[in-house]
This record gives sequence, structure tokens and C-alpha cells, in this order.
Amino acid sequence: MGELHLEIIENRIKTEKGVEIQSSPPIVVYRETVTKKTPEPVEGKSPNKHNKFYFTVEPLSEELRAAIKSGAIPSGRVKKNQQDLWKALEDAGMDSKDSRKVRDVFNGNILLDGTRGIVHIGEVIEMVADMFEDVMMKGPLAKEPCIGVKVTLEDVKLHEDAIHRGPAQVYPAVREGIRGAMMLSNPLIFEPVQILQFDAPVEFMGEISKLISSKRGQLLDMQQEGNQIVVKGKLPVGEMFGLSSDLRSATEGRGNFFVLDQTFEKLPEELQSKIIQQIRSRKGLKGTEEE
Repeated sequence: MGELHLEIIENRIKTEKGVEIQSSPPIVVYRETVTKKTPEPVEGKSPNKHNKFYFTVEPLSEELRAAIKSGAIPSGRVKKNQQDLWKALEDAGMDSKDSRKVRDVFNGNILLDGTRGIVHIGEVIEMVADMFEDVMMKGPLAKEPCIGVKVTLEDVKLHEDAIHRGPAQVYPAVREGIRGAMMLSNPLIFEPVQILQFDAPVEFMGEISKLISSKRGQLLDMQQEGNQIVVKGKLPVGEMFGLSSDLRSATEGRGNFFVLDQTFEKLPEELQSKIIQQIRSRKGLKGTEEE
């Protein structure tokens, strides 16, 4: 709920339970996404070199994102003849030919099977969906969850013999193909942003607007109600550590705030590589390239 909430919980563990605890600064979970379509399908090869999967990725439209977020498009693997899903996808602007190809909707991302006439596709499509979900939970930039990514399986070359196209062969090939395609589609980090409402006496108007801008925030609205002001601001969660104590000191303890909404927005260009590096070093990942 906020830092004060955490401080109280920490204090209670120490005083009531007598347990010493160590706490780290809070961790912000970012999102990974892509901003353009892959120029051409990217190949993922199985370790035995007998199976090949070709993927393209592109960003989902705003309408589709909103429909998934609101729950109009149900999440989960697609069963045969799911009319309600097809209708929801088409209502959000997807072509009817494409809506029939959707195989999985997962955490705000979509997997399509764009292959034609592949004999054994039925056997491998579940494994493709498994790895699609795996990559969407740990993206290629910093192993953060992905959002708003449309992955299309464009083509597949499979070994005739079932023994040579098991999970040990398919999983690495699919993972490599989807990650490779994302890396060519201008991948970016999106940061969580909260829309907050601040309430304080009117004489602290300047202090609050200064506080919002000092935290890379954006002032959305300011209204005076009697001798109180109500300020709405949009702040990146990564900059909000210490906000409650900063607000207390800026308003002599008379200001408060609460969260109205939360969304994800593109992290400014100049911070992209810095934040990716920070997340990767926190997770113990090598360099900035794929490990």
C-alpha cells in the first residue's frame, strides 16, 4: 500500500515477534514490449538441427490491448471453435482471418499460428504455446514480463520422426525464435506509472507541483475547493520511493495522497539502457546481450 504500511509491518515483526529482519529497497517490475514489426521471420533451430520455427513479432494495437486489459478478450489457450473469443478479437479491430489463427492469449500478449498445411502442427502447437508463455514471462532484454506483443508462428519445418521433435528439441528452438524476433523489433522497457491524487491546504500548491516535477512526474489537474487543493499527477513508480515522507515534509504533515489508476508507459529513451543494466545486474544476468 505504500512505505508507511511497510514500515509498520516491519516494526510489528521486530517488536511483536522479536525477529530481526533485513529489507532491501522495493523492487519495481517493468514490462518489455516491441515497437515495430520484425522485418522478416526469425529462425529458431532445434539442438538437433532437424526442426526449424520461423517467427515474427509486432506490437498489439491499442484497441486489442484495452480489450485484453478490460477482460473483453478472455485469456488462456484457445479451444476449437471459440466463437466468443473470435467475436471479441474482431470487435477490437482484428481481421476475421487472423482471429481464427489465435492460439493463446497470455498476460496481454497474443500468439497466432500463421502456418499452412503443416502435417504435425497439432503435436507441436501446445509446446510452442508453452514457450511463448515462458518468453512472455521473461522477455529478452532483462527477463521482465512482456506486454502488448503479438507473436506469429509463420512457418515450421519438422522432422518426420516424432522422436526427433519432442520437447527437448522444440522448446529451445521456439524460445530462440521468439526472443530473436523481439530483439529485431526495437524492444523497449515500459515502466509502471501511477496516477495519484494529492490533497493539501491551498498554501502548499507550489510545494506539491515542485514535488511532482522533481520525481519525473506530470501535473494533470489542479482544483481548489475552499482552502484545500486537489492535485492529480502522474508519477513513475520507480521515482516514488520516499514520496510519503517528502510529501509530509513539503506540507508540514498536512498533505496526503492516494492512487487513482496504474498503467504502463514507455520509459524515456535516455533511461532505457541504464534501467536494463540495473535490472540485469540485480538478477545476476550477464552483460546486456542475450546470455
